[in-house]
Amino acid sequence: MNEPRPRPPVAKKINTTNTRHTITRNDEYAWMRDDNWQEVLRNPDKLRSDIHEHLVSENNYTDAVLYTKEALRQKIYKEMRGRVKENDTSPPTSKGDWVWFSKYETGQEHQQICRQSKTSAHANNIPDIVLDANKEAAGLDYFKLGGTATSPRQEYLAWSHDPKGSEYFTLKIKNISADTDLPDTLTNTSGSLAWSIDTQFIFYILLDKNHRPSKVMRHKLGTEQADDVIVYEEADAGFFVSISQSRSEELIFISSHDHETSEVHMIDATKPEQKPVPIALRKPHIEYDVSHDPQRNRLIILTNKDAVDFRLMWADIDTPDKWHELVPHKKGALILEVAAYENFIVWLYREKALPKIKILSTETNSVTEIAFEEAAYDVPLDTGLEYYTNMVRFVYSSMTTPRQIFDYDMSSGERNMVYEQSVPSGHNAQDYLTKRLWAPIANEEQEIPITLLCHKDTPLDGTAPVLLYGYGAYGISIPASFSGNRLSLVDRGFIYAIAHIRGGKEMGFDWFSQGRKENKTNSFKDFAAAAQYLIDNKLAQKGNITIHGGSAGGLLVGATLNLSPDLFCGAIAEVPFVDVLNTMLDDTLPLTPPEWPEWGNPILSALDYQTISEYAPYENISETAYPHILATAGLTDPRVTYWEPAKWVARLRDKRTDDGLTLLRTEMSAGHGGKSGRFNQLGELALVYSFVLSIHEIND
Repeated sequence: MNEPRPRPPVAKKINTTNTRHTITRNDEYAWMRDDNWQEVLRNPDKLRSDIHEHLVSENNYTDAVLYTKEALRQKIYKEMRGRVKENDTSPPTSKGDWVWFSKYETGQEHQQICRQSKTSAHANNIPDIVLDANKEAAGLDYFKLGGTATSPRQEYLAWSHDPKGSEYFTLKIKNISADTDLPDTLTNTSGSLAWSIDTQFIFYILLDKNHRPSKVMRHKLGTEQADDVIVYEEADAGFFVSISQSRSEELIFISSHDHETSEVHMIDATKPEQKPVPIALRKPHIEYDVSHDPQRNRLIILTNKDAVDFRLMWADIDTPDKWHELVPHKKGALILEVAAYENFIVWLYREKALPKIKILSTETNSVTEIAFEEAAYDVPLDTGLEYYTNMVRFVYSSMTTPRQIFDYDMSSGERNMVYEQSVPSGHNAQDYLTKRLWAPIANEEQEIPITLLCHKDTPLDGTAPVLLYGYGAYGISIPASFSGNRLSLVDRGFIYAIAHIRGGKEMGFDWFSQGRKENKTNSFKDFAAAAQYLIDNKLAQKGNITIHGGSAGGLLVGATLNLSPDLFCGAIAEVPFVDVLNTMLDDTLPLTPPEWPEWGNPILSALDYQTISEYAPYENISETAYPHILATAGLTDPRVTYWEPAKWVARLRDKRTDDGLTLLRTEMSAGHGGKSGRFNQLGELALVYSFVLSIHEIND
């Protein structure tokens, strides 16, 4: 990028001090945090004027810098859109006398939710469009469809939407046959919901003034929200509440949890006005999740009790706290999910960074495994809507293989492909290579899995530019799945790499434990080590790698830049969690108390304060040369507040000693996930990729 650049904004400095544990820190950009942030989430127009002006000036600067690459950005957008089948329909999912599916029409940003009778007697068997999210989104700058749930007799569809990006969901109930919404409108919800069997009541989560899901409410259809009854209220601000319904629809589960402890209560959906029954009272560091197996009048429990990588237990529904082993613990084989069916128990687990599926026959006690052949792939389960079935659905893809959906007959072992992702502009998997590499960790008998994707013609001699992606937090594992969007880089000669670092669970629960709290710096060291491994093995050159991460992955990017800035050409930090210390000191923010188990509590612990302060990206910016940097933010983001990336960019630009780019792009009417709509989101990614190509001086 050799063209003369416009002048960047210079953020004002207002000296602000904060003293904790006898340590005083200066924060010259603390003014960017609007004390009115809760109201801004609901109404972005309430943002303080000086902050608004600064964010707009940053946006104008970023747009001006990238203006010369607008043609490239538009070309990438068209490529990405060309890989999307615009009139796409999901495979049907059976529930009683109906099948349900979603579809997109050409040019539409949002999906339609449809159903079709299994018999020809219903309206000539023409599918009904039960909910058209495009119509609901009309006239809104932002629209995200939240949870949806059909009532047990399927006369109603409960659905929720977020109109601001702030994750305050409004819940509505549609009378399907009349094609009208009931007058019931429930606001300030989390978006999740469950039904009573008689369809007289709906259960939902109410968010408190700090945007925390803390109350389970019972709403009677036809009444006012003000009359709703509190069914469960969580007293500990460090625990979030969620709600789900068993596929049998007979039980409603209320889960209260932080990042290392959980407690589940259940409600008999046939007796919706009874009090919730605890399954097992919370104990520190014990997690569990519950499924219903009505055929045997029992619960199936996935837990880490005496099992670091989890095991499966069962309990009679009348004595839910008395657990018996069903599938024993196996070190290194982390059980992720379980589903109970009439004659089978299915679980998804991960071993050596590869997902696998096992099936237990409750009639014969035999266990089978569904086999997959590629070196790296992704296989999520789709457990469906029905309990009384022998069919389970799974989704398969790899870095080279587009998504395929299979119905697997658990009785016969036959698998039937019911959907295959189409790439309208063309895709030949044989034109691409994918590899699973293992980078050693210094002074340890462990290795970091790295998944690589490149075109078969790309030279693997170190000359190709590399985009290295990572996350490494909350135990979230980054899948080796297909993305047509990446091909816009890969087809231009990039190697796309994913570093499966500690902090995720790719290598088991202990892999997660090694990358959190006092061990958090392992994540950053792993990311830098993965880059160095690619350099040492002549797959990359120093200074020809761009790193990419979002949210907690943005923290990873920011901390790794401070650790090894000379390794990289550029960095993309999307909605980055870079102001860790100040955020963990602010217990009014939505996620802070529940995340103390993940990061530590610097309010109470001087040791946690010191640990976080030593790696927090914002606190550790130094006067040195940095790679080119693009950060993004969402004004109504309740997870990573807009001021984190704004402060980080301002301090980076002030302190860096070179003339590299430091750019910030804030979506002024969106939250954590960026713009809504499938094509709008492609536009955001096209901006990111055009930036990456520009700093590597690759033109098209």
